Amino acid sequence: MKKIFYVLLLFMGVHTARAQEVPVLDRGLFFGNPEISGGQLSPDGKWISFTKEYGGIMNIWVKKIDEPFEKARPLTDSKRPMNGYFWSEDGKYILYVKDGNGDENMNIFAVDPMAKVTTGAPESRNLTPLKEVTAQIYMVSRKDPDLLMVGLNNRDKAWHDLYSLKISTGELKKIYENTDRITSYEFDWDEKLRVLSKTDDKGTTQFFYKEGDKLTPIYETLVTESAYISNWNEDNSKFYLVTNKGNLDKSTLFLMDPKTKQITKIESDPKDKVDFGGLFLDRNTRKMIYTSYTGDKTEYYWKDKTWEENYKFLQSKFPGREVNFSSSTNDYSKFLVAVGGDKYASEAYFFDAKTKQLIFQYTPRTELKKVEKYLAAMTPVSYKSSDGLEIPAYLTLPVGSSGKNVPVVVLVHGGPKGPRDYWGYNSTVQFLANRGYAVLQPNFRASGGYGKKFQNGGDLQWGKLMQDDITWGVKYLIDQGIADKNKVVIMGGSYGGYATLAGLAFTPDVYAAGVDIVGPSNLFTLLDSVPAYWEAARAFLYGMVGDPKTEEGKKRMHDASPLFSVDKINKPLLIVQGANDPRVKQAEADQIVIALRDKGKKVNYILADDEGHGFRKPVNSMAMYAETEKFLAEVIGGRYQKEMPDNVAKRLKEMTVDISKVTYTPKSEKTAGASK
Repeated sequence: MKKIFYVLLLFMGVHTARAQEVPVLDRGLFFGNPEISGGQLSPDGKWISFTKEYGGIMNIWVKKIDEPFEKARPLTDSKRPMNGYFWSEDGKYILYVKDGNGDENMNIFAVDPMAKVTTGAPESRNLTPLKEVTAQIYMVSRKDPDLLMVGLNNRDKAWHDLYSLKISTGELKKIYENTDRITSYEFDWDEKLRVLSKTDDKGTTQFFYKEGDKLTPIYETLVTESAYISNWNEDNSKFYLVTNKGNLDKSTLFLMDPKTKQITKIESDPKDKVDFGGLFLDRNTRKMIYTSYTGDKTEYYWKDKTWEENYKFLQSKFPGREVNFSSSTNDYSKFLVAVGGDKYASEAYFFDAKTKQLIFQYTPRTELKKVEKYLAAMTPVSYKSSDGLEIPAYLTLPVGSSGKNVPVVVLVHGGPKGPRDYWGYNSTVQFLANRGYAVLQPNFRASGGYGKKFQNGGDLQWGKLMQDDITWGVKYLIDQGIADKNKVVIMGGSYGGYATLAGLAFTPDVYAAGVDIVGPSNLFTLLDSVPAYWEAARAFLYGMVGDPKTEEGKKRMHDASPLFSVDKINKPLLIVQGANDPRVKQAEADQIVIALRDKGKKVNYILADDEGHGFRKPVNSMAMYAETEKFLAEVIGGRYQKEMPDNVAKRLKEMTVDISKVTYTPKSEKTAGASK
């Protein structure tokens, strides 16, 4: 009997055997709190700050650079994950921004990293203690380390006035009252306000050179073009301008003299494939260190031999992985280096640039590191869309898979205009691959980085050519024999959530199911509810989806809104929403849940009362993905982890909505009329 059993196993083939060798990895490895992350050196290199769990939420900690991490002290006791932090120039303060449960009303906080307390964390000070205000930081002073230049929209919700902010006292002083649609304030190396940008109601942006109180127009771009100031040259006489104005397709780096308006080309992609990526200057000498471009992966073009040598030295230590200088001292003598890749758990190292000493600091996810041999490779691919346009994408196949006839999740990124997917470690991708799914990430038209024509190609193409770019990705996988055509699911967040709904509504035979995360369903209510401080982008938004003030625009928006094609949705749908989302409001989820429910269609609804545009609390994320993997397994037969911690199970129960009780009241009779 045993002999027959072994023979049967042999005939089951290598694919099954390999699949059995890959364990179902705990979802907490992907979505739970990392042990340590976000490390930063103090300006003098004597201290290291980082984020680590405190009270179940990632908070800021600090320790001396030569102390073990166990000796670190908590600096914050936030109940909400933060949106980043940084050291003041003199190291006296750590500053961070935080909103209220995902509402994106940001305040700026400061905490003393040297504060001594007997228990818990020292008190943080809210430097902008205003309600329903989204504070923005425009400049962190080097000349006066106690100074920030910030924008506040407390006077007018649509526009940010410029203030100086004294960190030590919280004193705010208005520098510029924004009554003329200013969208950015640009300071030179001497911290002098030199250029302001204005955007009119047509989306045209003008740069104005500031001399005293006089503003002189020096540069202009249309709503379909882009331009920004990257930095200033060594003597502050010219600024580095990145633009795709006029006949330029790929954005290019120029040097512009604001007094004469003369521009001189510096550089564009040597391969002429992608937009200009990044410019990094030495903060002390003001000279170029490198430029970068991102196609399938990021390439660096070094202008400084010492930096290049250090980079190549580090690359030699970590073959097959990407190396980034994530933090440094003010004099660039010491660095924190982040090392990672598509199928690697990331690591952080201390690097002494003078001695070439390399000291391991931490792995954010040590348990994931132990099982990284089960992580899957992400491969750049491309395919043609319905009109022949070449669409770049990334394909990840499950470890041990033959790569033939496998279930697929098409994972669509958000934005949609400007953002894109990148090569590297992606927790959602690795989680799905571990569950047995191939994952396709299409950089559909409108994605950023591939030139102006490609990006603008998505305008007025929601549900049309943009959707074709995704649909033809599925066709490509089927034609290649990779996808099981009956087991393809579409999933995504924000615009990716819209694409999920559009995929089920407009191409109902392509997908077996969909997972919509904070996606809009009704373009009328989406545009009607954007935050006030998005006013400058209104023409940009109309250019993408249509102008609701015109009959043509109304028709286009109606036809592109999945809500009005709900009759065609015939596959299971899981909807995930944050109750405090200021971009894609809860109404977007409620409306389509009600429409599907009333027509007897299958829909599951997860709603978090303490999240906004996407989930940031680990317990919420793990609950969401627990439901997602169960949903996917039921529909297309992948593996899933049935067990979950008690707190996750409790949270999932709390977030699971009884769809029979969902209600929706239109914002106004006008919106209700437009929605019919």
